[in-house]
Amino acid sequence: MGQTRSERGLGIALVVAAAIAWSTAPFFTRLLPFDPWTILFWRGLFGGSLITAFLVLMQGRGALRQLAAPGRSGLLVASLSTIGMVSFIPALQMTKVMNVAVLIATQPFVAAALAWLWLGEAATWRTLIASLVAFAGVAITVGGLAAGADIGGIVLSCLMVLAISAMTVVVRRHRETSMVAAAALSNFLGSLVSLPFARDIAHVGGHTLAILAMFGCLQVALGLTFYMLGSRLLPSGQASLIAMLETPLMPFWIWVAFRELPAVHALIGGALVIGAVLADIAGDARKRGRSESAPS
Repeated sequence: MGQTRSERGLGIALVVAAAIAWSTAPFFTRLLPFDPWTILFWRGLFGGSLITAFLVLMQGRGALRQLAAPGRSGLLVASLSTIGMVSFIPALQMTKVMNVAVLIATQPFVAAALAWLWLGEAATWRTLIASLVAFAGVAITVGGLAAGADIGGIVLSCLMVLAISAMTVVVRRHRETSMVAAAALSNFLGSLVSLPFARDIAHVGGHTLAILAMFGCLQVALGLTFYMLGSRLLPSGQASLIAMLETPLMPFWIWVAFRELPAVHALIGGALVIGAVLADIAGDARKRGRSESAPS
């Protein structure tokens, strides 16, 4: 079954938009003086509420039935997304950020492997090579692989990568089914799981509540919704590769907001990631252009 260039272009644009939204996380986190679980609780609550409001606006009150009964595929996507979200916070607490970031950078390979095993969808050599270059870029950005690691943090990071990779493949497998309701459900489930560990939940108020609302709406709701919609239209490995743009974009928001210049190694690593993603997109566009112009 073929896919039009406009569909592929829309998928790329949506996943790029998701990476941009996700990359704002350090900016919002810097503004919030709360423990990570409190942030995760409120972020999920606001994010899930916005996605639900979007669903009702687009589809009417009947959309609430999708939230209550998302179906097997929707429930699987919501569960995998929740596992990915709630694994991330303790992973950062149990091991160094660079270890988590480098493991996340393996996601394009994991997603491509799962897609091949389940869907028979083979990643192109171009995407695999670009993913390898992007992996090297992430390793350089976060300072290399020399840091010590705690086994618990590594295990949770691997669980997160496996969950998000599997979610990407499931969304691709059920591309004819809207997964927006599953995105909302995953946010609410994340809040529910975070609630018992949220120590500062009673201390939230005033301007911090507004920041948490923006965090949930802009970073989570838009990011997850864009990714759910865009990854349906792209091979799983390529969608995961494009999402890696999140890492080099993170220092950009810190520079814009706090005037903190990124280190030289972060700029070099970021350039590698961005260059790898752009090269893969350009190569894909050239290949599809040649196939469309070839005589049938």
